Amino acid sequence: MELRVLKYFLVVAREENITKAAKMLHITQPTLSRQLMQMEEEFGVSLFKRSKHSIILTEEGMILRRRAQELVDLAEKTAKEVSRQDEVISGEIAIGCGETKNLEPMAKVMAAFQQAYGEVQFTLYTGIADDVKERIEQGTLDFGLLIEPVDVSKYSYLRMPLKDRWTVLMRQDHPMAAKEAVEPQDLAGQRLIMPARLSVKNQVEAWLGRWQSDVRLAVYMNLSAYNKMVLTDNGVGLALGLDFDTVLPGLCMRPMKPFIENGSYMVWKKNQFLSPLLERFIEFSEAYLQEHYGAQRGE
Repeated sequence: MELRVLKYFLVVAREENITKAAKMLHITQPTLSRQLMQMEEEFGVSLFKRSKHSIILTEEGMILRRRAQELVDLAEKTAKEVSRQDEVISGEIAIGCGETKNLEPMAKVMAAFQQAYGEVQFTLYTGIADDVKERIEQGTLDFGLLIEPVDVSKYSYLRMPLKDRWTVLMRQDHPMAAKEAVEPQDLAGQRLIMPARLSVKNQVEAWLGRWQSDVRLAVYMNLSAYNKMVLTDNGVGLALGLDFDTVLPGLCMRPMKPFIENGSYMVWKKNQFLSPLLERFIEFSEAYLQEHYGAQRGE
């Protein structure tokens, strides 16, 4: 499968119209249709549902679109790295991260690095740790900012300096808002908005202990502090998650007791070839975090 054909496929998937896609690609409509049919023959499945005026993806086509985009992104990223070897400290650094207070020191590192090397650009992808780790393995991300609980044994890493404290987000008019901290038994009978990531869900369930069976699960969700606030503000439930500095008017946070705090790691693949740009960024990050926060490097 040629990269060129995957790009054709992605344009058609986006435009949902063969004629329009062919014009954008500067090829004839019969040529594009033939390439798509050859793809379907090669995979042995139908990738599109065709009608008189549109062409949309089948379920198999949706799977291919996700993988094709990853392959195209990786190829373009690799081409940039290879073509810029002589320039050394220039190019793009792709970082994946969750919603953590440690984005603040990371942002300071990024700003300082760009001051020193003005030709560097960053791409920031927000996702849960499992998603970020998968993209690091695929090569579409260079670094990840991963929040505990997480296994970092297969990565080289820097320990990030800040801890994220677990809290319960609620409306200010909720009776529990009068408490200084929320204990597991306080949540008995309450509807909860819980994290969807399995390892984090296990951590919360361990904290709830014997009260786990007495809570009512309203929503499982991944990231988005704002969405969590909107759900809480509209009475969907109390949201368990990491502390953040700003909440919508009418909401408040109370720490969970016994207290839970999670650390974070800046990680990258062990024993992999690193471009001069990535090597310099690691050295710069380690020195900056050590000087300003006392952060330590792992294996």
